[in-house]
Order: sequence, then structure tokens, then C-alpha cells
Amino acid sequence: MRKLLNTLYVTTPEAYLSKDGLNVVVSVDQKETFRIPIINIEGIVTFGYMGASPGLMKLCTDNGVSLTFLSPHGRFVSRVQGATKGNVLLRTTQYRLAEDKTYALRLSRLFVGGKIQNYRSILRRFIRDYGENAEVESVANMLEWRKRAVLRADDFDKLRGIEGDAANAYFSVFPHLILHQKSDFTFTGRNRRPPKDAINAMLSFAYTLMANDVAAAMETVGLDPYVGFLHTLRPGRTSLALDVMEELRAYLGDRFVLSLINRKQINIKDFLSQGEEGIAMTDNGRKAFLTAWQARKREMIVHPYLEEKIPIGLLPYVQATLLARYLRGDIDDYPVFLIR
Repeated sequence: MRKLLNTLYVTTPEAYLSKDGLNVVVSVDQKETFRIPIINIEGIVTFGYMGASPGLMKLCTDNGVSLTFLSPHGRFVSRVQGATKGNVLLRTTQYRLAEDKTYALRLSRLFVGGKIQNYRSILRRFIRDYGENAEVESVANMLEWRKRAVLRADDFDKLRGIEGDAANAYFSVFPHLILHQKSDFTFTGRNRRPPKDAINAMLSFAYTLMANDVAAAMETVGLDPYVGFLHTLRPGRTSLALDVMEELRAYLGDRFVLSLINRKQINIKDFLSQGEEGIAMTDNGRKAFLTAWQARKREMIVHPYLEEKIPIGLLPYVQATLLARYLRGDIDDYPVFLIR
């Protein structure tokens, strides 16, 4: 099993990245503030527009380290990608199967079905831990029917329609899952570009980090993250990464955000209003979020298909590996990740 390494998050907008030998160097106002050997990290995410030297970019691509640029408020800007590597036969198979509408629909049903099942698992766990709640129970039951309908969907329009209904129902009872700081963290539904409240700001931020991790995992196993089965092709969009993210959103993103609020690891003072630009995290809020995110990735779980202990941070890599094995025909079906 691959070793889980750290991701370097550079949260100072004025920071500039460069290399010194085999070290990543972070400088602010031309003064070095931090350095780390490239072999100790698997990814760099930097918030700001100062950028990185060409030498640092080459160091990252030579060592398989992803380099992602986000705006100071966490919106995706770009990701540096080196020469295409991996198994060309696997990618050729991926491209061929992505054009097969029957195959693509079948795989897409699994992605969406896994997503809805994990939504339901979160609601059922809440009921189990905190007692009956009529609204949550009703939505949990509805999600079971939506999952079954997804697995029977015979075209993409029906599939996406059912997915949208399931997501709207799930997020309609999301406020019930907030146990503390209820008056500060209000939520009336999913919104984005820009997020209008603190919960949506955190969900969007978590999904951005996840998309980067999943795309990097796809490239690691030799898949093309830009050619998906569920999400349509669009220049610059990592469609395959977004496909696999569907099954991971609830577990890696939603549960994490709820945990931050309910454990009071973050509070409303960690956010600021930007008028028409919505709500954004402060520097302190982002640091608290990322510190907890890194700790979460180090937690161990038993993977439901492999039945082996793995760090949570390796879930994108494991699912990418299983998807590659399925596309090659090494396994009979793609085992989506389901919350136990």
C-alpha cells in the first residue's frame, strides 16, 4: 500500500515558492520562512497569486508532487501538471469506454448510487446516535427509494434528475445535524459561487481540496482525470475526479464540516462577509480548517472492500486504483466506497 505523505498548505497570500536543491522553500518579502524536503510531501496547495519558480515546478513534476494554486479565499485557480505518465493502454481503454454510453451510464449509476447511500448513512447514524427525528427519518427513507431509482435509471437525464432531488432532500435536513453553535451556523440549502453562509463556504472549500486530491490520485495510477463518465467533458475540468468525488463527498466533506462545528473547532468569528462575494474564511479560520483536515486524513479506517486498515487520506488513491482495475477488467465491478 502506498505511504500517506503530508500536503503542504501555504496560506500566506504573499508567499513565493522556490527550490533549493531537493527542498521546497517558502519565502515572504524575499525572506525564507519555511523549507521542507520534497520527498516528505505528496502535494502543495498555495493560497495567493505570488506563484512559484519554474525550478520548483520542475522539482514537483519530477517527484510526482501535485502543485495547486488557489485564490486567497480558496477558489481554484490552476494546477501544475508535468508530462503525461502512466500506462498508455489504460488511458486508451478509459477513452474508449467513456465513449460507450451504455458502459458510462452503468458506471455513473454506481457513482451516484454510492453518493445517495452515503447521504442516507449519515442521516441514519444521526438517528441512531441522537434519537428519532421525523424529518430526518422521512428523508432517509426517501433516499433509499432514490438510490434504487438511480440503479434503474436508463438515461443520463433521469439519473441527474434523481441525483438532484436526493441532494436537495438531504441538504433540507442538514441543519438538524448541527448540534452546537446553531444560531451562528445557519443553513438554508446548498449554494456556491459564491457561498452565502459559513457552512457553504466550508463545504465548497472541502470539495475543492477533495477534487485536487482525487485528480492527483487519478494521475498517480495512470488514469486521465479530465475524461469522465458522469460529468461531461469541459476544457480544464477534471471530470473523472468529479465522478469519483460523488461517492466521497458525504464522508470526506460533509461529515468533516459537521465535526468542525459540533466540536467547536471553528466558530463564526473565523468567517467574514464580502458583500456580493459571499462569505469567506479568515486566515485563522483557514488554518484551523486545514490543521483539522490534515489530522483527519491521518485517521485509520477499515476499507469496506479491501478489508484492510488504511489512512483516510489514502481513500482517493485506493478508489482510483480500484477504478483502474475495473476498467482493465481485473475485477468484475467497481466497488464504490460506502460508509459502514
